[in-house]
This record gives sequence, C-alpha cells and structure tokens, in this order.
Amino acid sequence: MSDLLAMSAVDLAAALQRRELRAVEVVEAALARAAETSELGAFVELIGEQALAQAARRDAAAPDGPLWGIPIADKDLVARAGVPTRYGSRARADFVPTVSDPLAAALDRAGAVSIGKTSTSEFGLTGYTEPRGGGAWARDPWNPRYGAGGSSGGAAVAVATGVLAVAPASDGGGSIRIPAATVGVVGLKPSRGRLPLGSGLDAPEGLAVTGPIARTVADAAFLLDALCGLAPYDFSVRAVDRPPFLPATAADPPRLRVGVTVVSPWDDDIEVTVDPTAVDAVQRAATMLASAGHEMTDATWRPHGYGALFRVLWRASAARIPLTDDDLQVVEPLTAWLVREGRSLDARALLGALAAARAFEQETVSALAPYDVVLTPALAQTPRPIGWYDGDDPERCFAQQVQYAPFSSFVNVAGLPAIVLPLTMAGGHPVSVQLIGRPGGERTVLAAAAQLERMRGLLPRPPAP
Repeated sequence: MSDLLAMSAVDLAAALQRRELRAVEVVEAALARAAETSELGAFVELIGEQALAQAARRDAAAPDGPLWGIPIADKDLVARAGVPTRYGSRARADFVPTVSDPLAAALDRAGAVSIGKTSTSEFGLTGYTEPRGGGAWARDPWNPRYGAGGSSGGAAVAVATGVLAVAPASDGGGSIRIPAATVGVVGLKPSRGRLPLGSGLDAPEGLAVTGPIARTVADAAFLLDALCGLAPYDFSVRAVDRPPFLPATAADPPRLRVGVTVVSPWDDDIEVTVDPTAVDAVQRAATMLASAGHEMTDATWRPHGYGALFRVLWRASAARIPLTDDDLQVVEPLTAWLVREGRSLDARALLGALAAARAFEQETVSALAPYDVVLTPALAQTPRPIGWYDGDDPERCFAQQVQYAPFSSFVNVAGLPAIVLPLTMAGGHPVSVQLIGRPGGERTVLAAAAQLERMRGLLPRPPAP
C-alpha cells in the first residue's frame, strides 16, 4: 500500500493506462490511508462503497480519459449527485444534491474516481478551514495543533498525507495556495479564464478559479492539463501558453528575468510583518535561480489603495450565496456579517470597486511585465494555532487573514497564474515560496518551479499520525 501511495500521479496514470495496476487496489489504498489520518480533518465525507464500485467499473472498461482510475476527492463546495454536500455549513447539513456540478461530472468523464468530499471553510469564505458547524477542521500534518489554512484545507491535507497524489481545488483569494504552502505541498492557481470550468469569468469580481494541489510540480501540471481538457472549448484569456504543460516541467527554462519582492499590496493598509523564515526562503530561492543563470532583480512594485477595493469584493462575493434569513441565524457570525454587508452594498459602491479592481489589474500587469516570473513569500507567518482566528469579530478576522497571507488575493484580482512550492525546512516545518507569472504564462511558472524543485532536492514527508 505504501508503495502505491508514494507514486506520483503521472506514474499512477501510466500504470493504470497500461493495466499494470488496478483502479480498485489504488482506491483501496487511498481509503485505508484516509482512515489512518482521519484525525487531521482532510475529509468531511468518505464514499468508500461508491468509490470502489466506480473503480471496478474502470477496471472492467478500456481506459478512456487522462485521469482513468486515479483517486481524487471533491472539495465540499462542489456538488456530486447522491453525496452530501454541506459547503462547510450547518445551513446545508442535510443537503444531498440530485445533480452533479459541471466540475464533478467532467472529472467523471476524465476517468477519475472520487473517494469523498474534502473539508473547506464555510462557503469557502476564509483562508482557514475551521468550520464551526459544517465539517472537519483541517489540521497541519506537521503539527496537528495548528491549522492547515484554507479554504481548500482538506484537499491540501489529503495530498500532504499521501491519501491523494493530486486534488482539484479552487482559489478565490488564495484558497489553493494558502493551504498548500501551509502544509508543504504544491498549489497552482491558473490564469483567469484558463480553464473551461471554474474559469473566474463566471462571477462579476472574476476571482475564483479551479486548479490543482499536488505533491510535485509535474503532478500539478498533469492535473492542470487534465482540467484544461474537460470541455470542448477554451476560455483562455491572453493565454500565450497552451497545454500540454507537463513537458515544461521536464527541462530547465531558458534564461529568465526574475523579479523579487517581499512587498504586498496590503502594506499601506494593515501592519504586515514577514517572518524571517519566509524571507530566508525567498533569498534561498533567488540564490538558486541565480546560480542556474537567471537574471535576478528587485521588483519595483508599490501598489496603493488595494485594501479598500478588496474589502468590497470580499463582501460582494458573499452576497451571492443563496441564504435565507433563517439560514443567516445558523451560519457562522463571520458568514452572516459578510452576506449582510454584501447585500447592503449599493450599485455605486460595487461598480466603483469593480472598476478599481480592473485598474489594479492593469497597473499590476504593467508593473510586473518586465519580469518573466515574480518571486515572493508564499505566506508571511508560520502556521497559526487552531482557534487563532477570531470567529466573532469580522474586521479582526479579516486583518488576521491578511497578516498570514498578504501575497495571495492580489494575484486573483490581477488574474495572474501563480504557484507555491515548499523550498526549505525551518523548525521541522516546510517553508514555501510563490512564483507569479504573466497573464496566461503557466508554462514559464511551471518550468521555473520545477527547476527550483530539482535544485532543492527531496524534503521530508510529514510524520505519521
């Protein structure tokens, strides 16, 4: 079993396609590992019987699809017919959809086997995964007294603990990258419009996109390629790079101009202190890339006014959640506040924030255009203890989330691709960095990240629970 769980998604896919492995044995191993690590809160629902039946059907048919027989799990924001989908909320505690969301249906068509639902924050609204009434609390496998980040905390834990080689997730302000960086795995946020499902184009604020969490950069590219092929059309916006992306991870990129910064767009709004371990990881990454022949330079980027526009977008994104007045009595205080605040926005405030966001996008893309990639910390702080975030004071909770992850949400507003990967160890815990690309520049980001990964060498795995 341990050998199966140590395999990369790329190798698993090849072995399953060649019939060297059976989907049933891979899914059995994943379910057993999920049971062993259950106290870490990766899953809110395991569907072992259905998963094994689906795997048996895969074994009985000719392989058809890039994810044929590979175990995955749906984030608990994605409806799957017949499977409880709670959105991390007690307001949806009894909801069992009869129709799957397009992403779940498309993953089925690609041949994947869902083993359950990964934990998330309530309606995916926060950068930590500690829902008060709707699911499991995702814990850092390196130290379970600490949280795993969010909102895709369960998916990151499932990958870090070896239950899954890859997991689909979503990122509206860092929800892939924050937990991936917290637990020491790879998380990729694609460009806005890159994917046919969860494109970022289906909401006014344009923030949330679907993307992969994986143990390696190559596996992230592999799942990105599969996700790009889930519909017979291409939503890509200004996408200079086209799939497949996996080959880009196999060779070093040509000489790149790399901008380095520890500046965040929150610096003129909220007091942000970047932990020395995060600064050290950025410096080490810069040294590695320089030794590989890349040009390193300080990124001259000093944005202003970002905090005001993002506060409005955060509220506006909550306003669309279909919650009744009765629902608002049972959801978490932060969720109720966000929904009410969002619904109270007048048209002028909302349109003003959307216009400011588009201006920020243009200014940021222009400011970062001289660089092939931009290197930043992934997080500003070390992992936070469970219960550290204030669940009753929305403004304080918001500030805490910014102080932990000030380098995340602006990438969504600008629509850029970005990847986080663990680079160093400090105090027995991985420390990650972030690489941000140009619009549609996933190939360059993946190639640079894979080169860093090779130069870094192997890092330890989390201790057994």
